[in-house]
Amino acid sequence: MKSEVMSTKETEKSILSATKFKLNGEVLSATPFGSGHINDTFKITTNATSNNLYLLQRINHHIFKDVDGLMNNIQAVCNHLKMKLAHLGEEEVLKKTMTLVPCLDGKKYHKDEEGDYWRIFLLIPDTRSYDILETTEQAYSGGMAFGQFQKQLSDLDPKELVEILPNFHNIEFRLNNLRDAIAKDPVKRVTEVQDLLDYIFEREDKMRWILEMGRANRLPLRITHNDTKFNNVLLDKNDQVQCVIDLDTVMPGYVAYDFGDAIRTIINSAAEDEADLNKIQLNFPLFQSFTAGYLSEAKEFLTDDEVDSLIYAVHLLPYMQAVRFLTDYIDGDTYYKIAYPEHNLVRTKAQLKLVKELEANHDKLSEILAEYLTTK
Repeated sequence: MKSEVMSTKETEKSILSATKFKLNGEVLSATPFGSGHINDTFKITTNATSNNLYLLQRINHHIFKDVDGLMNNIQAVCNHLKMKLAHLGEEEVLKKTMTLVPCLDGKKYHKDEEGDYWRIFLLIPDTRSYDILETTEQAYSGGMAFGQFQKQLSDLDPKELVEILPNFHNIEFRLNNLRDAIAKDPVKRVTEVQDLLDYIFEREDKMRWILEMGRANRLPLRITHNDTKFNNVLLDKNDQVQCVIDLDTVMPGYVAYDFGDAIRTIINSAAEDEADLNKIQLNFPLFQSFTAGYLSEAKEFLTDDEVDSLIYAVHLLPYMQAVRFLTDYIDGDTYYKIAYPEHNLVRTKAQLKLVKELEANHDKLSEILAEYLTTK
């Protein structure tokens, strides 16, 4: 009964928030939508005869503390993408980009009396997304989507966007956090994970390569997505690219981070928290297809140093995720949600096993990258 009351309150609150925006028609319903873990998302339906579907989101301002900066980033990116696609006509542009709906007072978001922040996008109809890749064709489409996204934003000045999550992919920052956790050792777990720490710190220098290349101005700062899991791509009914979504983490960064994080989730044959390490193998067909799709769009604008950085990012991103999981385990599991006491430790070992597999197959992965760099 309690959950039903809470659900009713949530419904009422979301409908009330939706009425603060310039919608086509009057709001009929609000229902939970999608599988996101950060923001609360609702599908809004109005009584209009067409264009009556919207996405209402309550922004998690505990994670995204600079709501103004966040919304300005999204608006700048959406406007730039629409400009790039304007030649397709308004109807196609609305299918291929996210569209923010303004509030009645013209603002990008609404802040309610309880201090919650709300925004609305047009819902893009007749699309699908996948939490898990099922085919090589989908992998190709996903790679193409993120390559195209980066290419279309490659001439947008990164200075126009704020770094909404500072140091998000900064491995030096992540390793410093790990060292801080080791020094404090609040729940006395350091001794039991010393072998994992040795493995991590043995690789520290080579995992700094992208960061050091950027500091040497050999890698250009660009607009990157920074959360390139596959369900952030919308495909049409034929699994062809339609739109990249979930723009909260879009900010200045290096293109390699997007590529590496996508590969981290695509190439692993097992779950991120697989306890049986023997099950963690590399799925080469999915890597090959995603890489082919990505480079079909991205190689047009990538510099030689950016091309070189891609393979390093393939190693770096699972390594970085292992560092983050292990830091949280040593800290006493204060950041990531866990299902059992050793969950973060299991996650750490799974990511490091993935790193080992990637290292053992470095040459093969590099050859696949080289093949699609020369393909016309």
